[in-house]
Order: sequence, then structure tokens, then C-alpha cells
Amino acid sequence: MNLSNSKYLPASRLSRREMLVISSAALTSCGIAGADEQIVKASGNGCLLGFSTYGMPSLKSEKAIDVLAEIGFDAVELTVRDGWDADSAKLTPARRKAIRKRLDDSALRLTSLMEHVFPTSDKHQAVALQRLKLAAEVAHDLSPDAPPLVQTVLGGGDFEQLKTQLRDRLGEWVRIAEATHTTIAIKPHRGGVVSQPAEAVWLFEQLNKPDRLRMVYDYSHYAFRDLPMADTIEVSLPYVAHVAVKDAAREKDRVVFKLPGEAGTIDFAKLIRRLHAGGYRGDINCEVSGMVSGQPGYDAVAAARVCYRNISAAFDRSGVRRPG
Repeated sequence: MNLSNSKYLPASRLSRREMLVISSAALTSCGIAGADEQIVKASGNGCLLGFSTYGMPSLKSEKAIDVLAEIGFDAVELTVRDGWDADSAKLTPARRKAIRKRLDDSALRLTSLMEHVFPTSDKHQAVALQRLKLAAEVAHDLSPDAPPLVQTVLGGGDFEQLKTQLRDRLGEWVRIAEATHTTIAIKPHRGGVVSQPAEAVWLFEQLNKPDRLRMVYDYSHYAFRDLPMADTIEVSLPYVAHVAVKDAAREKDRVVFKLPGEAGTIDFAKLIRRLHAGGYRGDINCEVSGMVSGQPGYDAVAAARVCYRNISAAFDRSGVRRPG
């Protein structure tokens, strides 16, 4: 990518420091492998606008796909967590076939499966290994030509106390990912055992930067923490395989999550532009926090429409194109 000639990010709009940051990130991100290659090939030179069914807890997966296609999204993340409609442990062959057909008919690209497993104890690790295998099966059944990645947070705890244990247990995750030809992406989460990109990078480096273990980037978990967007993107880019977007706001003594674009805290056009300039070509996926979807009277379809309106406008401002 020739950044100085990019129609998306003219050199005249960049400081010298920004050019150094972006050039470095672009070079390091050239080694994208596995599922990331599939996403790059599928999305051409732009990025996708997606939505996670985590924000549609009351809808059947087939219905959610229909709704998201009608709204205009390019991609979808299916939630396969325990107890959800697409729970990988309960998704029958018939349902898998029906969902795959719905995806094919809709032209939505299945970019991710959301899990919720932890490696922070022997008991949790045993469950995690089982469910990651199940999720990998679902990934290949629903999209055999380009299996979606499987993303998860890592639970709670103190990173310094648990980091060696996390490294060793994530090594077991990597072996599953390699055996199943599936990519697993871990998400640094505000208040979690891994809460910022630098901690995830430490784990990747300890494991010799495996191609099948990547990162989910979600700036809402870094807002109000003295973690500037530019710095977190620079650290994350070589490992990012999926991007989640939602907004954050400070209310009294705590940070709460909002629909993307509702709080005005995060400049999503800048976020998309910087990620794209650094080489990212995957999904910009709208995620509705449980803080929002758990409110009385929550309307999942209305929320999806708000997300589409706000983030499609951010794409327009960013200059980064979408498919079609």
C-alpha cells in the first residue's frame, strides 16, 4: 500500500509521527495469515460493516440474518455462547444447514463467532477447550470456504499474577486452532485479566506470535483510561483480526457503554481510517453491550438501525470504502 498516494489518507493530512506509526503498522501487518487472509481476500481493498447477534438476544439467528441484510450490513458475527440461539453445543446439523443457506442467500459475510470462555482455572480451561472445538466445527459448517474466527474475552483476575498461566493455557488454545484450521481472537476487556493491547501482545510474543491466535480491537475498553486511540492502534495492528465498535460514556463514577455514535466519545471515522491505513481489511463490527440490551424495552432491530446509520456515516467520513 502506497500511503503517500492513498486516496483514503493523503500524506498532507498526516504528521511525521503519524506517518511513522502507520508505516510501521502497515509493514508488520503484511504477515497476515490463516483466517485473516480469507477476510482480506473477501473484502478487497476496503473494510466491512458488520453487526453482532450479541445485540439480538431474543431473535433466532435466521431472523437476525434477514434483518441485518435488509438494513444493509455487509457482515455478521454470530453469538455461539452457552444458552444463546446459536449455542455451538446445541446447534443441530439441520439448524447449521438452515443458517448456512440463510447466509448464502443474504450475501452477508460471516466474519466471527462470539464465545465466552476463560483459561483462568483448571475447570474453566477444560470447558474452554471443549467449547472452542465445538465453535471450530460450527465455523467450518457455516462457512467452509472462509471459516470465521472465534473470539472471546479471557475472564477476570490480575494479569501480573496470572500471565504465565495464561500463556501456557493459551498455548493449548493455539494447538486446537491449528488442528481445526480456525483462528481464535482474544479481546482485551476493561476490568478483565487482559485489559489492554500491550498485555495481549506479551502473550502473543511469549507464544512466538502464532498465526492462529489474534486480537479483537475494541477502543471502548480503553476510553477514559489514558490509552490514546493512536497508541492502542499502533500496538494492536500487527495482531488485529477483528474490530468491535461501541461507544463509552462516563456517568458519575463509572464508565458505561452505549450504541456506537451515541455518546460522541469515540471518533469512529478516525478509528476506521487509521486501521485501514495500517493494513486492516476486516470487519468493523457493531457490538451492543449487555448494558444496553438488558434495559427494559430494548428493541434489537431499532438498535441495529442506529448502529448502521452511525457507523455507515463514519465510513463515509473516513474515506474507506465498503464492498459493493
